[in-house]
Amino acid sequence: MNKTDHAPETPTLKIKAFFESAPPLKDAAEIETKLKEFVDRNSSSENGKANRVVCVTSGGTTVPLEKRCVRYIDNFSSGHRGSASTEYFLKAGYSVIFLYRRGTCQPFCRSLPDDPLLECFTSTDDSSIQVDPSHAEVVKRAIAENRSAVNGGFLLKLPFTTIFEYLQILRMIAVSLRSLGPSAMFYLAAAVSDFYVPWESMTMHKIQSGSGPLDMRLAQVPKMLYVLRNEWAPVAFCISFKLETDTDILLGKADMALKKYKMHMVVANELQTRKEEVIVVSEQEKITVRRDTTQPGADVEDPLIKLVVDRHSAYINA
Repeated sequence: MNKTDHAPETPTLKIKAFFESAPPLKDAAEIETKLKEFVDRNSSSENGKANRVVCVTSGGTTVPLEKRCVRYIDNFSSGHRGSASTEYFLKAGYSVIFLYRRGTCQPFCRSLPDDPLLECFTSTDDSSIQVDPSHAEVVKRAIAENRSAVNGGFLLKLPFTTIFEYLQILRMIAVSLRSLGPSAMFYLAAAVSDFYVPWESMTMHKIQSGSGPLDMRLAQVPKMLYVLRNEWAPVAFCISFKLETDTDILLGKADMALKKYKMHMVVANELQTRKEEVIVVSEQEKITVRRDTTQPGADVEDPLIKLVVDRHSAYINA
């Protein structure tokens, strides 16, 4: 028996200990209410079947270094992959739970300038605010598409900042979507921290620089993919992402994640080319998905989501 095919990288006890020691979510009750309403709304449709719901995770998690956090460890993730993918999932008829890092890219806002509030609006002589004519169309479209998705009950946005918030909310989402069976999907595009400072060993106040060089030991974040796939939402269709800077190890790492965590698909992307192409790895195939360079403004997420939707449909109908 191949041990790597049947055992999680981190024992279940370590996962349990992580949640027991994590600071409690301040808005857990509100999140739970929103999730229940969203899932109930999508549990049945006109044909009596559950609507397809995908949880898209997006952006990077922070690792606080103090309980009253001033300093933290972060990564460069902008959330572009998750926000763009959310738009294409909505176009494909899915309802989306968008679990995103505060301050990162949002669905329908990719065509807006970097500072939309200051660049898209102008003040008039009577002190009212108007959209600058040069940005009027993209602002109007972004507002209309976002309101249509949110008000129609097709998009639920839940923010996080820290690794503690992200994993606690992800667990809540997974448990909530369990009732949807194979109609639920997890598209785990967030850049999740691999290492963290356990809450119980974290200093309360700001670390003082006058104390000299900082020597800190980081613990490894328990791998939640296995427990997500096997316990929290065992029938859901699960897709994880693997980002590497070394192309020589990328596919090997993707294959390992596929087998070890029982993922249905792993999206392998190399840092320098991630916006141009990705390789989708499954048990049956490895497919290279490329952006259509003949179309201005085309995204690699467009053909990627079409492939994912096709494979999800096959999984549901199997």
